[in-house]
Amino acid sequence: MNRLVTVAEMTLRELTRRRGVLLLLLLMPLVFWMIRRDSYVGQSIRALFLGISWAVSTAALFAASGARELEPRLRLAGYRPHQLYLGRMLGLWVLGLAVAVPFFLLTVIDANNLRYAGIALAMLCCVAVAAPFGMLIGALLPRELEGTLLLLTVVAMQMLLDPASPGAKLTPFWSSREIATWAVDHTDAGYLSRGLLHAAVVTVLLIVTVAGVFGVRLRRRRHLHHAPLT
Repeated sequence: MNRLVTVAEMTLRELTRRRGVLLLLLLMPLVFWMIRRDSYVGQSIRALFLGISWAVSTAALFAASGARELEPRLRLAGYRPHQLYLGRMLGLWVLGLAVAVPFFLLTVIDANNLRYAGIALAMLCCVAVAAPFGMLIGALLPRELEGTLLLLTVVAMQMLLDPASPGAKLTPFWSSREIATWAVDHTDAGYLSRGLLHAAVVTVLLIVTVAGVFGVRLRRRRHLHHAPLT
């Protein structure tokens, strides 16, 4: 447990020391919110959720990419693969919550007649899914540019697809749109239960996939070379 906390702290220090990164993490959800603020309140809430998801996923992508050079040294120091990816994921979840809290307060101040518990749950789902999703992209696509473009494609699909279509349910952040419908439009609890179930299933699947990808990559030990026989 101590090593998980240590890796989480390392991840947070690496991200928080970049003030420009922190500014962008807060700017992206704010821009998404402001673009839709003059229209229907439900649109601005849904856009805000996508902004938070994009911000946390991007932070996770850069954290996974930036840790590639550090991971072999931590493995030599005795860290297990699960301690590295779970600790990093824990740090990203903490960072995601820190990003989401001020925007939750913004919705409380700026918007009326909402189910604020649903808003909070939707933001938690966004953070829960975004951290392993960004880490998975960072593990599969070592170049940050390709990973960022893939994230942009996913967010664009999320915005353009009809939430009621079968394809929309295959996107990682569909849960936030369902919960937003319950919180903004005061629909029946089916929207809430479907959203929570979708977020739980996607989060578990992403964590398991991240565990498999990181487990294989970290056990290869590319930093070790066999000396030729003489």
